[in-house]
Amino acid sequence: MKTHRVAGGAGVELNVVEAGNPAGQPIVFLHGLSQCSLAWAGQLASGLAVDFRLVAPDLRGHGSSGKPAAGYDDSRLWADDLHAVLTALRLERPVICSWSYAFPVLDYIRHYGEDAIGGLHLVGAITKLGTDDAFSAIAPETLAIAPGLFSSDVAQCVPALETFLRSLFLRQPPDDEFYTMLGYNVRVPPHVRQAMFSRRVDNDDLLATLRKPVLITHGTRDAVVALDVVARHRALVPHAQVDLMADAGHAPFRDDVGAFNSRLRAFTESLATAGSASARASLAAAEPAGTE
Repeated sequence: MKTHRVAGGAGVELNVVEAGNPAGQPIVFLHGLSQCSLAWAGQLASGLAVDFRLVAPDLRGHGSSGKPAAGYDDSRLWADDLHAVLTALRLERPVICSWSYAFPVLDYIRHYGEDAIGGLHLVGAITKLGTDDAFSAIAPETLAIAPGLFSSDVAQCVPALETFLRSLFLRQPPDDEFYTMLGYNVRVPPHVRQAMFSRRVDNDDLLATLRKPVLITHGTRDAVVALDVVARHRALVPHAQVDLMADAGHAPFRDDVGAFNSRLRAFTESLATAGSASARASLAAAEPAGTE
């Protein structure tokens, strides 16, 4: 496992973790609000690393990446961040696996298009914010603790973060793992969470234009994002595959690591097969017709 420092939008330095097979199909893991690349430990250190090139950036404001005072409501900066990672690491048509706060990858597609990616994996994802309709997809309990997540008062913020973290998992992590998680959540300045959560954005128009393969994964016992968002997203992206993970919560990649990794592997491998078939079809179409 190695790390890279990449200059993202407006020069913000991004910390990027890489593991796995350098020659393999790239998979880029984007963590959720207030998390970091460590959230993907069950993927980076798994059997996926044998066959795939696994890349996990810390989003701006998170983990070991730069934490500017502003810019978290700027879709172009988020787009530039992901573009910088794909370009600097020379990632060819990666699968982008985005958990929960799916806006960075959708910002990227809005500004750069989808030609440079191989597929999109939305995991417990929200794709709109700032309206009653958008907030209806988020559990009332999560909305209730939001003011604490935005508070600079440690006595309010830390308990809110603990409650928030507990809500992510159906199967609670051991204490040592939980407090590691709490540590990297505390490391995110409260104003970053507030700015990200306060965005007003609706990606329904963008989702309806997607043509690359899409996999939607959602835990059936998600306590943060309502299960009915799956139907909304499927209506907008009819060609999307859907994987409802029974007995998994908002972080299905941790609640059931084996099942999640197996499904992600199958999706990623299917892209290579589809790409080969498409290339063969294009070659056949380009060949001159035979003569008698």
